[in-house]
Amino acid sequence: MPKLFIYHANQCNPKKCTSLKMAKMNKAILLKNPYKVPKNSIILNPFSEKAISPEDRKIVEKFGITTLDCSWKEAELMFKKFKFKNQRALPYLIACNPVNYGKPCMLSTLEAFIAALYITNFKEEALNLTGCFKWAETFINVNYELLERYSQAKNSTDIIKIQEEYLKNK
Repeated sequence: MPKLFIYHANQCNPKKCTSLKMAKMNKAILLKNPYKVPKNSIILNPFSEKAISPEDRKIVEKFGITTLDCSWKEAELMFKKFKFKNQRALPYLIACNPVNYGKPCMLSTLEAFIAALYITNFKEEALNLTGCFKWAETFINVNYELLERYSQAKNSTDIIKIQEEYLKNK
């Protein structure tokens, strides 16, 4: 299993927080200090121009994936302040978490990890994470066609083409 890191800024409702539950279940490593974020890991950044793709598999395998669980404002500041090496955006997917169910691109931390693992062809590991929450398997079911197509892409450019084609035909 690739290492999963979460920079957690304590800005959420702890009862609904997927990050805290993932850490409690030993599925991810919680980081309270932004300076501890592994610089070579894939950093999921919604503002990144490059999408995560299967070509990132080796980086994920060696250095893991990091998410930032903080406010959008703090995330923007962190991305400006820290020069993270491997920043990647997730492509279009539908959230299935109870807070943002049915909303495009409003994924929980858990959903972001599941998507990143699935797209980089760590599908078994992605499925393994669905046990964290009752609704998590629904995320894969709802997004299955897209996740499969993304996981067969060659690179970020292909991911963007698949996303654009899907949105055009939606």
